[in-house]
Amino acid sequence: MSRKEQSSPDTAEVLPSGDPILAGLALEPERWALFLDIDGTLIDLAGTPDAIRIPPDLPENLHRLSVKLGGALALVTGRALAYADQLFTPYKFSVAGLHGAERRDPAGAINRIEVDAAFGDLKAALAREARQWPGVLVEDKGAAVAAHYRQAPEQREAVEAAMPRYLAMAGPRFTLQHGKMVMEIRPAHASKGHALRAFLDQPPFRGRAPIAIGDDVTDEAMFRAANELGGHSIRIAETAAETLAKSTLPSAAALRAAIAALASGIKPASA
Repeated sequence: MSRKEQSSPDTAEVLPSGDPILAGLALEPERWALFLDIDGTLIDLAGTPDAIRIPPDLPENLHRLSVKLGGALALVTGRALAYADQLFTPYKFSVAGLHGAERRDPAGAINRIEVDAAFGDLKAALAREARQWPGVLVEDKGAAVAAHYRQAPEQREAVEAAMPRYLAMAGPRFTLQHGKMVMEIRPAHASKGHALRAFLDQPPFRGRAPIAIGDDVTDEAMFRAANELGGHSIRIAETAAETLAKSTLPSAAALRAAIAALASGIKPASA
């Protein structure tokens, strides 16, 4: 895709909860497949993963919307699959976790990238060094590891200096993923775009146009895939940011309101 074809702060249409694409999803649910990031998209960001709070009606609304879509709803997240299940209990959705390094398909089969003992040693070494960075949280995700500095922005330079060194230790099968005040080492051939395409190869997603919704640079691969496949992409953004997304919503709360309306069978109200 050329630069001219990419959406930008000047060209991306800022859409209210009455987003015409989401309204179209209400009118033709059999046409669309919905792919949703979690942190910053479905739920508000928090200082630490443990501080995240799930709105009490969100799991039920997602379940009802999934039923309306014939099951063509998937969560595509940097979190581990087990973590996503914990957030939305008692419901278990199709999920791509760790940016696609693990995936539970609509039939319930789980595919994941396995890592060796050396990667475990790397994670332990990173955790030890991070003790020198007060406020930085090292999150062990199994096949990935992340260093969050949201609670200690003054540690950004230390984290950015160290993570490439750990990437070199991990080897060419891994890549360094930048996010909102986080850096993560993850399997290189896993991405949210690949995960979206994998879901679309299986029923009930097959034959549908994808709608991808996310909030971070980690979601751009998913936006690109959705756009290339004739679908739509929406970025959650309070302020303008360069993005491949075709449109934006102002907040996770705005998306949750739209999901609640769709789940109840009501077309999202126009602005």
